[in-house]
Amino acid sequence: MIQIIAGEKGKGKTKVLIEKANTDVNVIKGNMVYLDKSNKHMYDVNNRIRLINVHDYCVESPEQFVGFVSGLISEDHDLEKIYLDSFFKIACTNKSEIEPLLEKIEMLSTKHDVDFVISMSINSNDLPETARQFVIVSL
Repeated sequence: MIQIIAGEKGKGKTKVLIEKANTDVNVIKGNMVYLDKSNKHMYDVNNRIRLINVHDYCVESPEQFVGFVSGLISEDHDLEKIYLDSFFKIACTNKSEIEPLLEKIEMLSTKHDVDFVISMSINSNDLPETARQFVIVSL
């Protein structure tokens, strides 16, 4: 399953994403990972959630990002949820590349039973039609 938190920059998407992660950690039985562009939110995220600064791993393209996420999934069979903050930056992508990237993420989600919660700095109305179905919060 994919869920998207969409909104323009500065609208509070990260706060919503962190609150969701910190709430979910008390409900799910498996592991959780929070992917971000820095370590800034290390102390905001529950210590049972692994925060990973994607920029520490030389991810420079959407293809490398998918490979990085695939590696996380393959290494942890108990991984249940992945939170993606600042999606465009950590996935090295832009609005025109969202659809094929979300298709790959959806395939990984379905095949490996891992849920994704994604924050995107974009107005939900500017998302492609196929991506709008995943929006749970629009700020």
